Amino acid sequence: MSFLRNRAGLILVGAIGFAIVAFLLGDVVKSGGPFLHGDRTSVGEIAGEKVQIDEFKALVEQNETNFKQQMGQATLNPQMASYVLENTWNQKVSEILINKEVERLGLTVGEQERIDLVSGRNPDPQIIQAFGNPQTGQLDRNQLATFQNNLKTQDIKSPVREQWVNFLLSIQRNRLFQKYNNLVKNSIYVTSLEAREDYSQRNKLANFNYVNLEYASIPDNKVKITDNDYSDYYNENKNLFLNKEEARTFEYVAFNGSPSKSDSTGTLKMIQKIATDFRTTPNDSLFVSINADTKMPLTYMKKGQLDPALDSAVFNAAVGTVVGPVFSNGSYKVAKLLDTRMSPDSVKASHILITAATAGSPERAKVQADSLYTLIKGGANFAELASKFGGDATKEKGGDLGTFARGSMIPAFEEAVFNGKPGDLKVVTTQYGTHVIRIEKQVGSSRVAKVGVVDKIISSSSETQSAAFSKASAFLSAVDDAKSFDARVKIDGQTKLVAENLTASQSNITGIENPRELVRWAFEAKEGDMTDKVFELGDRFVVARMTDIRPVGILPLEKVKKQIEPMVRNRVKANMLAEKFEAALSGASSINQVASKVGRPVTPVQNIVFANPVLPGVAQENKVVGTVFGLQPKKLSKVIKGEQGVYVVMVNGFTNPASLTNTVNQKQQISQALEQRAQGQVLEVLKDKANVKDYRIKFF
Repeated sequence: MSFLRNRAGLILVGAIGFAIVAFLLGDVVKSGGPFLHGDRTSVGEIAGEKVQIDEFKALVEQNETNFKQQMGQATLNPQMASYVLENTWNQKVSEILINKEVERLGLTVGEQERIDLVSGRNPDPQIIQAFGNPQTGQLDRNQLATFQNNLKTQDIKSPVREQWVNFLLSIQRNRLFQKYNNLVKNSIYVTSLEAREDYSQRNKLANFNYVNLEYASIPDNKVKITDNDYSDYYNENKNLFLNKEEARTFEYVAFNGSPSKSDSTGTLKMIQKIATDFRTTPNDSLFVSINADTKMPLTYMKKGQLDPALDSAVFNAAVGTVVGPVFSNGSYKVAKLLDTRMSPDSVKASHILITAATAGSPERAKVQADSLYTLIKGGANFAELASKFGGDATKEKGGDLGTFARGSMIPAFEEAVFNGKPGDLKVVTTQYGTHVIRIEKQVGSSRVAKVGVVDKIISSSSETQSAAFSKASAFLSAVDDAKSFDARVKIDGQTKLVAENLTASQSNITGIENPRELVRWAFEAKEGDMTDKVFELGDRFVVARMTDIRPVGILPLEKVKKQIEPMVRNRVKANMLAEKFEAALSGASSINQVASKVGRPVTPVQNIVFANPVLPGVAQENKVVGTVFGLQPKKLSKVIKGEQGVYVVMVNGFTNPASLTNTVNQKQQISQALEQRAQGQVLEVLKDKANVKDYRIKFF
């Protein structure tokens, strides 16, 4: 049963996100409808199937737990929480879409196949990882059988049984999706003609000369763009303006409520009083616990582990000395040297972790650890017991933790191994469970210090916050449209900021802490709306005005006019420059004659391939290189309107590669590239057809 603790992250992520490896791109799932529609109990709708909020929240919580374990953190900041939320949503979308495809195609996993996945000749890699022999890398069938027999004694609703069921379901689903993925891959076929064409495009070399007139040669203010120019470009490129996810843009001002000089002075006086009391307190641990903003246990540290502002002073002080206050990273700190001693620089140790989850309770975990302690004391093999009963990844190495320095482990564990001696066997309980620890070796010896640190973070006083809020409120009262908004920005000496093209899942806005409430307002507002209140976000007080809404679908010209202006301007310039080239081409028989007429040099280019259409020193010019490979040698091209300018080219000649007599390798290379693209694109196609509706903004 201990494997569940060892592979908790693997199992839970597998149960939730089984489609990640083959199908999940990790990008934000695009919405297919208004964000604040839908009923009050669903977080979204995928291919007609509603995702209930209770179910989805449970998945999010599971993934958050996994993420905390993997990152070694007790809490997640807003950015991390948003990352987990986004991944969970993408996983759920993938699960439903692929499930529907699997069901539609009639793919199944038979009873014998399910058995083989667990205990057959070729068990699933996850089974081997959970029940494998660390030495051989093969499935330990005795360990698997012991686990399954122990499982029969568990209550049917026990956490261990539920995790095991989810684990098996994830393995079965992975097999189904592997079958689906194989169907997709097997549908890809590359012909010999395609292989030869690809070979030619990558190996046929072109040598040519060109003359160009750059768009930058015409100042922008000399170009007049008409409405027809905009509409022509827009109509020819409408497919570029398909908006798959609704986006909103608003302008805002953020009034600063961060700590003032007065706040800093007040915090300094407070820490000075604390420093005085710290010198005489009879209970240092309790004092630190009560007074420190950042709760840190009183542990032994080596030089260099303390804040640099305190480190040298503390290690040069006498026991009982209080150092500080010092200012560091937004807070004032004082430190008290409680004790010093000589201690190993590093320790090599092994452990067997017994968790409350696998044992049934913390008390049972302690009883089991004590039993193992007795067995080992009596001569039992530590590594074998660790491999069988260990509750974390070290079980695969017989409990070996390797060699580590101070600061690598949690305090209780660290104190046990650094304060003992080689050969000691100890039982220690931490927040992770109960450990049976054996100290293998201690290396080096250095002076360490037991230090108590009290910090006071400089925070804004109520007066500072109130002043900032009052300014923001006055601003809000004075504005009702774009003109008054801009005018008031100047009067107040504020900086107008823009949050551009926000999506409903956006978790960050520059300079604003945890802006989800503001984003939620944005997706309820209409263009031109002002916020109906001042938003207090961290130490900023924000007033905003909605300026642009980009719905799902082909965006109208007025929404993209500013965006396409540079391209439209270049098209107008291209027409102007093309006239010069047309005149130069009239009567010309060589590239040198054309160059002479337009007053530009001839640029030679060597060894260009079709598959890499880049002009050295210029840029990627697809139209130019594409034209080159369609020209006859020694023939002038027509005018080519490229990305950076207008061109005329003349091919000197081509160097053909050796004939491709065997297309097998070429076909394989193309197929592999297509298969990799298909894995992601299949899911994107399914999303587009599924009309995914995302209502998460109502709840998160």
